[in-house]
Amino acid sequence: MNSLKSMDEITIDPMQFRRALGNFATGVTIVTAQNAQGEKVGVTANSFNSVSLDPPLILWSIDKNSSSFPVFEQATHFAVNILSGSQIELSNKFSRRNIDKYEGTGYQIGSGQAPILDHCSAVFECERHEVIEGGDHWIIIGKVVRFRDEGRSPLVYHQGAYSGVIPHPLLQLKDTVEAEDIGEMHQGHLYSNVCYLMSRAFKFYQTDYIPKQLVTGFRTSEARLLLVLGSGTASNKADLPRDIAMPMREVEQAASILKKDGLLIETDGFFKLTEKGKKTAHYLFDIADSHQNEVFEKYTEQEKEIFIKILKDIAGII
Repeated sequence: MNSLKSMDEITIDPMQFRRALGNFATGVTIVTAQNAQGEKVGVTANSFNSVSLDPPLILWSIDKNSSSFPVFEQATHFAVNILSGSQIELSNKFSRRNIDKYEGTGYQIGSGQAPILDHCSAVFECERHEVIEGGDHWIIIGKVVRFRDEGRSPLVYHQGAYSGVIPHPLLQLKDTVEAEDIGEMHQGHLYSNVCYLMSRAFKFYQTDYIPKQLVTGFRTSEARLLLVLGSGTASNKADLPRDIAMPMREVEQAASILKKDGLLIETDGFFKLTEKGKKTAHYLFDIADSHQNEVFEKYTEQEKEIFIKILKDIAGII
């Protein structure tokens, strides 16, 4: 009879171990710091985790061979920038070596001179609390002194690839079942009312579509502005609140963010997409078209065209 191997005899294959760990989906962060000499560092990391609420502690880990560690060791503070779904390029940029990671990168200076990156999902500004040895990594624990929550859909990392967050289908199924069980009060005349049907149809359409749009990391106002400018239906600033169906204040905020990201430019009251902006709008159109095709797959092309014509007539679109 073969005896079971003791734990000391078990050999862990590093690649298989890494692959197994990849089953645990994580967010993606860029951890930044700056020492007293003004040296700025930033590394892409998915080892971020919470430790304690009282006091507010978080941790992350960095390879002992990382050339950035000395600055993290010297700096009094660091910042954990949780990336949004639109920041894949930024994640890749900060994972590279031997480049100026901050060149062309939008950021502000936070607590302890730590750089705070623009347009993240959330940011935690931390005072270095403790550094613990953990095998081939240093585990850095930080005490949160300030944080901000931007509410953007986060970038996700799973099995070596970037991904995004959408509601689980079972949750949507549960909502549908509950809606069907409401009872007879929604039957009869109400189901013949165009206004009611349109508002309900729009709600259900948006329930599936908006999460797919938000997973890109763009807020609804930003995505709508990109789509409107990408379609060429409006570029005059004054017309945008009507076409985006949002107040001018939100339009201007969205435009400001998109300008900082190099997606659009403004000239004499008109907005114009840059090449990067056009590519992003094309990506958002693909998401919108894909969802529309899913919704209309059980209808003929003629039925779809009639439906769109009716909507245009009601909306006053020539």
